[in-house]
Amino acid sequence: MGFNCGIVGLPNVGKSSLFNALTATAAAESANFPFTTIEPNVGRVAVPDERLYRIAAIAKSNKVTPTQLEFVDIAGLVRGASRGEGLGNRFLANIREVDAVVHVLRCFEDDNVTHVAGSVDPLRDAEIVETELLLADLESLERRAAAMTKRARGGDREAKDLVALMERVLAALREGQPARALAVAEAEDKAFRQLQLLSAKPVLFVCNVEEDAAATGNVWSAQVAAHAAEAGAEAVTISAAIEAEVAAMEDDADKSAFLESLGLAETGLTRLVRAGYHLLDLITFFTAGPKETRAWTVRRGTRAPAAAGTIHTDFERGFIRAETIGYEDFITLGGEQPARDAGRCRSEGRDYMVQDGDILLFRFNV
Repeated sequence: MGFNCGIVGLPNVGKSSLFNALTATAAAESANFPFTTIEPNVGRVAVPDERLYRIAAIAKSNKVTPTQLEFVDIAGLVRGASRGEGLGNRFLANIREVDAVVHVLRCFEDDNVTHVAGSVDPLRDAEIVETELLLADLESLERRAAAMTKRARGGDREAKDLVALMERVLAALREGQPARALAVAEAEDKAFRQLQLLSAKPVLFVCNVEEDAAATGNVWSAQVAAHAAEAGAEAVTISAAIEAEVAAMEDDADKSAFLESLGLAETGLTRLVRAGYHLLDLITFFTAGPKETRAWTVRRGTRAPAAAGTIHTDFERGFIRAETIGYEDFITLGGEQPARDAGRCRSEGRDYMVQDGDILLFRFNV
């Protein structure tokens, strides 16, 4: 699977409660004091996709396996984390390992749950976390740029190019802009990613609201949505309390009735998982047969051999071709053989970019 989102936020915003509901476990302890989550907890969640079950029904599969995203619950951050305050060093080390940041913001009032800053202000909270990531990147990059500059003066061409990139990133950071806001050329993309900048990671804001605002949001969640749109990020409104209740229900009919009574068509967690999938610019391809129909996750723009490698490294190493049927053709025509008979099964080579919804059969020889 290999794609994960780190759940971050200030203490007492509902971060661990959200993680518990998300994974339908009590793996992350929740309590009304900071730093409850000391070590990052990890949970995998199926990505909702009705196409998977339609394909499986036609293929008469004995087993259905959805694709998944991994969520990591990371210790709460406080102001000064970039200087090691609170659990700052551990927080920064953990967030460096994830592909994207799910930033939980408190958008509810509750006198029984203290706020470390003394009042509810999600935009201020978002700025605190963003600032700490910027400061950590600034310190790290300034140190590395100094060492790389020495190499560049020695005539190292690759070092010169990297220094030029670092200087552009540093200029953005010093102006208070996250690294992800910087326009990076395709030729620079690999070097940029190797810088492992915290503020380069895509961000999904999660507005944790009171139960009554789960369907409509509130003033605070509206502010966050506007901020996300301006920053090129995404935002989802969720009530962690409602999600926890749903997670505790075993009967699907009870879950649907409960959600309907609150004016919700689906759980907020379903929307969160879908948004995380979209945030990372991921697509799904499928493999289908009598034994199993399975969804696989790759980044948009992945070529056929690399997609084959997500199933098994031998598939990529010995790749010959990908026999490909589009989702609509598979469903409309009634499966693999009818699609082949109708001439809708294509033979794609090494340069083929896998499309969302493709049903693939890889031919390989090792």
